[in-house]
Amino acid sequence: MRTILCNAPFELTQIQREAPVPGPGEVLVRIHRVGLCGTDYHIFAGRHPFLQYPRVMGHELGGEVVALGPGATLALGQTIAINPYLACGHCVACRKGKPNACVNISVLGVHSDGGMAELLVVPERAVIDAAGLTLDQAAMIEFLAIGAHAVSRAPKDGEGRMLVVGAGPIGIASALFARLDGFDVVLADQRAQRLAFAREQLGFDGYVADDTLPAQLNERTQGDGFDVVVDATGSLPAMRRSLDFVAHGGALLLVGVAPGDLSFADPEFHKREAVLIASRNALSADFERVIAAIRSGAIPTDRLHTHSVDADDLPTRLPALIEEADNVLKAIVSF
Repeated sequence: MRTILCNAPFELTQIQREAPVPGPGEVLVRIHRVGLCGTDYHIFAGRHPFLQYPRVMGHELGGEVVALGPGATLALGQTIAINPYLACGHCVACRKGKPNACVNISVLGVHSDGGMAELLVVPERAVIDAAGLTLDQAAMIEFLAIGAHAVSRAPKDGEGRMLVVGAGPIGIASALFARLDGFDVVLADQRAQRLAFAREQLGFDGYVADDTLPAQLNERTQGDGFDVVVDATGSLPAMRRSLDFVAHGGALLLVGVAPGDLSFADPEFHKREAVLIASRNALSADFERVIAAIRSGAIPTDRLHTHSVDADDLPTRLPALIEEADNVLKAIVSF
């Protein structure tokens, strides 16, 4: 079967592998679509903190069930997405109902080989029914679920002002679900093109993150700051700076992850009595919310899907997509 392998940073090649066979409780999925994510770009560039090479990337997946292992009961031919966060089921986080933060988690495409291949075996419990959705939409469920989960973590006890820092896919996903939850959402990003897309295609106000940003945001909130600031940049300097925009009594919610140590000025944190919240991966309820929102038309997936790539072209096309990042929201690979 065709497989796209990241051998080492900046080394992406197409190889042939034996087709996998599903074991007990597993299903064989034919992968038709793979969404490209910031995680994949970081893996390609050698900047992911939890990864060992070589690795088959791909965790935003849409496909169909083509074979069942013993005990599996899904319908053959069913259009599906995949929950790529394979949890152990018995650690302290799993016992608390937080498999997204499993101590022993294995994320497809990060800790184990993912779906950048024609066929993939996964546990039946990881399969998500995507009936009624297109394959492209199925491949977009996971990144949208990251945003939906982040918003579920946000306190709802303020005046409803939210700043999302970082207008990439996760920031946009967070903004979309925050707006559905009634937040007054604005975006900030260093890239004017991203903000223009968010304004013209999705109706969000945005501010360029330059030296004038503090004054502009201060004017926007009449000096109060934002009840919730969501940082989706994956940049330690941006995370540190985001605290400056949090209202007294507000919360800073970190969705992006970056290697290294994050520190704040303690007086700034304390005088706000701020709440610091991490958001990692997503839960089954978040996937369900995303699917319902797509089916209802509340999430404009056709506008979010900006680029399509054939799998055969990916080794040469991926560097160009990274170069064009200002104009790429969601690229989807077709097998």
